[in-house]
Amino acid sequence: MGGGRWRRIASQIGRSVAVWVVSTLTMLLLAGILPDFRLRSADGDSATDIAVTAALGAGAFGLLSALVWPLLVRLLLLVPALVLGLLVFFLNGALLWLALRLNPVERGGDAAPETAVVVAAVMSAVASATGAALAVRDDDAYRRRLYRLADRRRRTGPPCPDTPGTVFLQLDGVGHDVLLDAVGEGLMPTVARWLGTGTGDRPTHRLTPWRTDWSSQTGASQLGILHGSNHDVPAFRWYEKARREVMVCNRPTSAAELQARAIEHSGHAGLLAEDGASRGNLFGGGADEQALVLSIATRRRGPGARSRSGYFAYFSDPANAVRTALSFVAEVGREIGQSTRARFGKQRPRVSRGGLYPFVRAFATVVERDVVVAAVVGDLLAGRTAVYADLVAYDEVAHHSGPTSRDAAKVLQRLDRALALIEKVAEHAPRPYRIVVLSDHGQSPGETFRSRYGLTLGDLVRAGCGLPVPRRARRTHSGAEARAAVRAALRRPVEEGAEHYRPTRGSEPVVLASGNLGLVSFPDVLHRMTKEEIDARHPALLPTLANHPGIGFLLVRSEAHGGVVLGAYGAEIPLSELDDNPGPLAAFGPGAADVVRRTHTFPHTADIMVNSFHDPADGEVLAFEEQIGSHGGLGGAQSRPFLLSPVTLSPPVADGAELAGAEQVHHVLRRWLKESDEAGRPQEPPRGERAA
Repeated sequence: MGGGRWRRIASQIGRSVAVWVVSTLTMLLLAGILPDFRLRSADGDSATDIAVTAALGAGAFGLLSALVWPLLVRLLLLVPALVLGLLVFFLNGALLWLALRLNPVERGGDAAPETAVVVAAVMSAVASATGAALAVRDDDAYRRRLYRLADRRRRTGPPCPDTPGTVFLQLDGVGHDVLLDAVGEGLMPTVARWLGTGTGDRPTHRLTPWRTDWSSQTGASQLGILHGSNHDVPAFRWYEKARREVMVCNRPTSAAELQARAIEHSGHAGLLAEDGASRGNLFGGGADEQALVLSIATRRRGPGARSRSGYFAYFSDPANAVRTALSFVAEVGREIGQSTRARFGKQRPRVSRGGLYPFVRAFATVVERDVVVAAVVGDLLAGRTAVYADLVAYDEVAHHSGPTSRDAAKVLQRLDRALALIEKVAEHAPRPYRIVVLSDHGQSPGETFRSRYGLTLGDLVRAGCGLPVPRRARRTHSGAEARAAVRAALRRPVEEGAEHYRPTRGSEPVVLASGNLGLVSFPDVLHRMTKEEIDARHPALLPTLANHPGIGFLLVRSEAHGGVVLGAYGAEIPLSELDDNPGPLAAFGPGAADVVRRTHTFPHTADIMVNSFHDPADGEVLAFEEQIGSHGGLGGAQSRPFLLSPVTLSPPVADGAELAGAEQVHHVLRRWLKESDEAGRPQEPPRGERAA
């Protein structure tokens, strides 16, 4: 046995002993602090006996955690994810109680069940921190651990090719300008290094903005990116008259239906069909390996049963489980503190952040982030060809705190650390990897429609129809993606009223909100109504909406012109004339006419499409939902996401050209996968050389 191997063994033993000693000291300290936790018998013991009891208890706890915990997690995969996070504390407490009972010196410790939970949590956290600190100081040990994981995965899977793999990391809701500002402020040093903004840094990546479709939200964007088609996705939620159903992009059954439609329309399985993995997404992209994917969340058997397997990959390590659980609790406390400060500081604009929201935020920013990143790490070490993962943390916080808030900036810092970790792991992967970072949309700031005018879009529509309006405006549902992820993790149904439309009296309209985009449908008319039909039934409705100061423009079908855009003061511009006379679309910038015309062709476009007011000077919009950072329609930064790609890949578009629409992004990513597949293959020699 060589000297190097002996040194490695000695180093591993040294780290184990160090963790054991620290755990022992921690147990002794807790025994002195907590009145319900004792390491001696009632008649007293010597200091030596107490120390031996602590050492044996700490050692037994460590062994039980290493041996029993992975088996427990496998058994608990059927338990919803958030419940599993809470069970972490109690299971660790049970292991500690068992470890103390197994003490061979007949002087085992004594602890009440609730005290054992606290002691076990503290000991796991301290042991994890100690092990991590020692591993950081030993770069060789860290590298060897990664290689061992890679070798283990290679032995259980097919041979890994030499061609480069590609990992696509989606930072949900991070706009192009927000990313640049974060880099400039030093919040994202990893991205800054890739862009070469530091002194002496050579850029390894290029940053390209792209323009979303009218429906600037994850459902439309990610469906187009992963499956090559977002045809007939007019909004985040919309009413389909033939089915008498409200489709919601972040509802599992709707996501499955939309994915099937996209596959049929595009003619292929998706971006990840060849040895791909989909992690934390709304849609699968044709991947064989899927974890935390919403479109398969309702399946009980078959490939969908693996949708929650990513939890095992992470929670099988008790230190990871405890660290995530503690971070979850800390994030809940952080949100409560931040929302309290905003409320007492009379911050404006502001939305309600009470109820279950602190837990939803903690799930998005801690649990889902940790599990998705761990799944991506596993994919890299397994040598998968293509990985697409969505990190929703920023989007969830920005909805309620604002896209440029200090709360959202802290999330960007943590996301940058996740990028750095993935980059580090990629260096130890069994094949080279190219890391592409992108966003699906941005967010536009602004107060809500309800807070500015004291009524919702639904109230305004009812008034225009001559229907009674409630005295007090009710809050609308939020379309934040993380809420659906929580429901899927808990296996809870969608909120009441969104699953199926329940008819009301007469011809009352269905009014839905998708950020600052509103949709009005009349369910008793099975076709898409025309302007003439709407005017005949409700003469005041379209003028009421078009002339309201909080509304930018309307899209309706016209018998005379096919489709028209309506604005204030009687503006009525046929879609065919928008290039020469944009009318109310002028404030929404280049490309607005193109996306409005495209949406007009969708079979399920609403009878009336309503886009809120937009102020080009400050980029603000008025959300029809309870969000002060919103997306879903036209106006401001929400329509301007980014694509950050390695310079070794071909440019997304030619110089001076615009990257427009999620479907075009899909074609760019497919081209890059083809380039990566060809990069490692030997090139055929010229014809003359083959003849020689």
